[in-house]
Amino acid sequence: MNTTLKKAERLDRKKVIGKMFTGGVSARSFAVFPLRVIYLMEPELKSQASVLISVSKRYFKHAVDRNRVKRQIREAYRLNKEPLLELLAKRNEKLAIAFIYVSEEQMPTAFIVKRMQIALERIQERLKPVKDEEAAV
Repeated sequence: MNTTLKKAERLDRKKVIGKMFTGGVSARSFAVFPLRVIYLMEPELKSQASVLISVSKRYFKHAVDRNRVKRQIREAYRLNKEPLLELLAKRNEKLAIAFIYVSEEQMPTAFIVKRMQIALERIQERLKPVKDEEAAV
């Protein structure tokens, strides 16, 4: 089980980020407090899943606080990404995911990890129906 977060797994392509945030037709989103999750199927990515993490300067004025929250989110994703990556590998698809921290307060790491698990499970649930329809045809 490879639980590292490599550079290729970080979303840095402006074109893809633009598609996600300009209300693209295929971009989907939902919220699992304190995270807002936006995801998009993108075949041009380097890895199975690429991640973008955003923490607002409006809520956390000091960079040290924003960086701490980003580290917590990265760690939570890193520990729980394996089932999602396996599903994407089976379907031979690539996914761009943005995690936006929407709370005005810092949360304990254990809380963020639980919420990340819920968010990743929800993404998997939303991806599975397409495969079930293909199997029925």
